[in-house]
Amino acid sequence: MRFFATCARGTEGALRRELSALRLHGVRGERGGVAFEGSLEAGMKACLHVRTAMRVMLELGRFPAPDAAALYEGARALPWSDWLDARATLAVDASVASETITHSGFAALKVKDAVVDALREKLGARPDVDPGNPDVRIALHLARGEATVSLDLAGEPLHKRGWRIEQGPAPLKETLAAAILVLGGADTELPLVDPMAGSGTFPVEHALRARHIAPGLGRAFGFQRWPPYRGGPQSAFDRLRAEARAAVLPHAPAPIVARDLHPKALTALRRNVAEAGLAEDIRIEEGDARDLVPMTDRGTLVVNPPYGERLMSGGKGRESTEARKLRGFYRGLAEMVERHAGWTAILLSGNPLLAAEVKRRPAVDHRLWNGPLEVHLLKYVIPGR
Repeated sequence: MRFFATCARGTEGALRRELSALRLHGVRGERGGVAFEGSLEAGMKACLHVRTAMRVMLELGRFPAPDAAALYEGARALPWSDWLDARATLAVDASVASETITHSGFAALKVKDAVVDALREKLGARPDVDPGNPDVRIALHLARGEATVSLDLAGEPLHKRGWRIEQGPAPLKETLAAAILVLGGADTELPLVDPMAGSGTFPVEHALRARHIAPGLGRAFGFQRWPPYRGGPQSAFDRLRAEARAAVLPHAPAPIVARDLHPKALTALRRNVAEAGLAEDIRIEEGDARDLVPMTDRGTLVVNPPYGERLMSGGKGRESTEARKLRGFYRGLAEMVERHAGWTAILLSGNPLLAAEVKRRPAVDHRLWNGPLEVHLLKYVIPGR
């Protein structure tokens, strides 16, 4: 079987490393994700263990689809009775970049009709459609006259780990935070401090990785609702989960500190850390990020500061009031980073003013996307004294 794990743009390298570490076969990076091959168990294993993927798709088939008739016939020819029965519900999501089929809703409808007609002919009955909460979610990708039809193993997106019960404004997705920690080389054997922790995404994701807690261990997946699951796949997945539970460490090997100045953020942080079962691993502090002092000789700082304005105002090269305030805040952050001699700092920058205030060249400057926003992962290694 051929699978495709999707991820945020710019994080394909982190996802490729994870899938390779799981010893999956045919791992190959592509734009927007990573392909791999194997049995259905390989796809379930990826859903359970991979921290940086958004979805895992099982490809059912590719075929030419120059027009609506070809799309219908190609989809109808796929082996739907292997995956659905008349009691299962389904939904079709479509992404379209085609000269002849330009409406994603129309393309999804043609595939839905093909699936329903094929199953009615084979089984004598048809499944129902449930757009909101289907048993089987089907994905169509149509581009340059070729259709790819896949099944979504994840169901709910993989960033929904189950621990986030409160969130602040514009939180990072868990999958993106995990990728930033991997790409930045955050060492789980060393202390980690997030001085602007917000609702806790970085500290929680780091603690889960440090304790070898599989990110999908506390949630359900779409494939568990597929009609064939209660045969061999269920016993295989039960074994995978048992192995994952047995691998969990009793505590994180190094201190993890989550710090914030704002009471609402601290409330959300405490609730999320407790829900994740990490209250003994993550120390929560109240304080200004700019006042932070080193707790040890070595460790990792990880910071996602506000991005603020990107542009100058007034048309004469003058900074806006907000931009001047932001520059001053970034200057204070840069001074805090410099105090951490011997540490590594991982900064997520959505504003070039931040890099300008850190008076040293980053060891890594990696471009990625936080939703629609282009941001830079800046890694600084501060020399020891």
